[in-house]
Amino acid sequence: MHRPVGLIATLLLAAGLLAAGPLTAGRGHDEIRRLRGAGQILSLETLIANHRIRHPGGQLLEAELEFEHGHYVYDLKFLDDDGVVREFEYDARTGALWHFEREEHLEK
Repeated sequence: MHRPVGLIATLLLAAGLLAAGPLTAGRGHDEIRRLRGAGQILSLETLIANHRIRHPGGQLLEAELEFEHGHYVYDLKFLDDDGVVREFEYDARTGALWHFEREEHLEK
């Protein structure tokens, strides 16, 4: 079961990856802040930094915090330098890689 917890833009803004824009801090943002404060999830910034150590390069396309099978999961999509979109799912509490998927090959 996929249940997005917050907006992608909210997550990226919280990680400092987007410039401040017209966003409404809704329940999703508050829930993310509460989960981080309670130590139940890592910050998106920390997760991306850890990801880049293992997988340097590529452009972050999308980041979502989801609730799957009783756990919070960060779903990150990267466009790699070879034109392939790769999706990585990380346990949001531990940062452990749960799932990896190669999505598609884009035309150059």
